[in-house]
Amino acid sequence: MTSPDATLDPRFDVPLRGVAVDGATRCTHYRSDRDVVALRHACCDTYYPCHACHEELADHETTPWPRERFDDPAVLCGVCRTTLSAETYLACDHACPACGAAFNPGCARHADRYFAVE
Repeated sequence: MTSPDATLDPRFDVPLRGVAVDGATRCTHYRSDRDVVALRHACCDTYYPCHACHEELADHETTPWPRERFDDPAVLCGVCRTTLSAETYLACDHACPACGAAFNPGCARHADRYFAVE
């Protein structure tokens, strides 16, 4: 069971939870201008702005997005609300292919927390 504070955020068209999430998916843990993605977790099929939000609100361990689902929607751009496949996100050169919003390049350092990459 998830925390009572983990209700789905009604501002988004995808199931999204997080801690102090703004309208562009920035959370209390990551709030820079480029922290504008939410990542879908395979373990619960819910988008979270970051791994720390998932750890704080979910009652289970994170499961990285499986390679066999890399073509499925797995990332939400918080600026234009477009969903991207894991494959598209990992190849997008740190910018949304739909609207051009800059994504945080530092996220690449911990992509393995979210995606089954090798």
